[in-house]
Amino acid sequence: MALHRVVYRLGVELRTAPRAAYVHARTAWGGLRRAAATEASRLVSRNDRADLAVFHDFAPPPSGGGNQFLAGLVNELQRRGLEVEVNRISGSTPVCLFNSFNFDDRRLRRFARAGCRMVHRVDGPIGVYRGFDDGTDRHIAALNHALADATVFQSRYSLDKHRELGIELRAPVVIPNTPDPAVFNADGRVALKAGKPVRLITTSWSDNPRKGADVIAELERLVDPARYELTFVGRSPVAFARARMIPPVSSSEVARLLREHHVFVFASLDEACSNSLLEALACGLPALYVDSGSNVEVVGEGGLSFRNAAEAATRLEELVGRWTELQAAIRVPSLAETADRYLEVLRA
Repeated sequence: MALHRVVYRLGVELRTAPRAAYVHARTAWGGLRRAAATEASRLVSRNDRADLAVFHDFAPPPSGGGNQFLAGLVNELQRRGLEVEVNRISGSTPVCLFNSFNFDDRRLRRFARAGCRMVHRVDGPIGVYRGFDDGTDRHIAALNHALADATVFQSRYSLDKHRELGIELRAPVVIPNTPDPAVFNADGRVALKAGKPVRLITTSWSDNPRKGADVIAELERLVDPARYELTFVGRSPVAFARARMIPPVSSSEVARLLREHHVFVFASLDEACSNSLLEALACGLPALYVDSGSNVEVVGEGGLSFRNAAEAATRLEELVGRWTELQAAIRVPSLAETADRYLEVLRA
């Protein structure tokens, strides 16, 4: 049947069908529109070229860490003069970077072609991070095996955990995330002064319980309120006794708030490579972090770990006593270095 007749029939269904059929018809109509848009984009782009294609559903800030990192990476590559196209692969574009499962995979499969190198950035394992397996990791592995020439993991932990679960992805390399230094830097960071309250801060775009807000709330109850002040930026599934609560804000505002504090507290479990943690380190805050996932890889010598809230309270006292030493030991990969490593994989 000709395309215009299919469109007409679906339009009739939308106007006359019962509710269940109406929803089904709308879904089919949406799929048809997406497919038509994909074909139109392919047709337009056949004679075009970019240096790099990126497949990711970019969201406006405030948004999750992976979205923030990819936006920063794309900006860095564009500052170098590379032309980057998003969610399409033109006829002469030599390489594509696609992110985890956060894109229209049907569209990517339609654009993928011989002669375009395909590099897959993954995180997780998602099932470990979320605390339940809904098939997302199997979906990611299927995309990887079908499309990828190489895979970028964000930490050694993530690579090893995938292998522990029997998930082998193509030609793996490890490249940690890093924040945009134009936004996240230590310029103007407040100093820790004797006799003044120690300002603790944590950030979380997600209210997933595995982000550890309950542990931080317990820590707040254990420490001396005259000695420690806590700020929570983002979404929390638990209530705090005294903390200053700030809803999700822009990256620039997060950076400003970080620089007004002294210690970053982080209790998120099974992180592949936390951008929140990296952003705090880049702003010059030593980290008090839960010993889980890639956190120790990310922090290095720039903080102290804990296993529970009671230990966190003890370690916090130690961290404050060693604050200058730990602050001086912070090391965060530069965005330029990270971009160089991505380009090595993309151009291999």
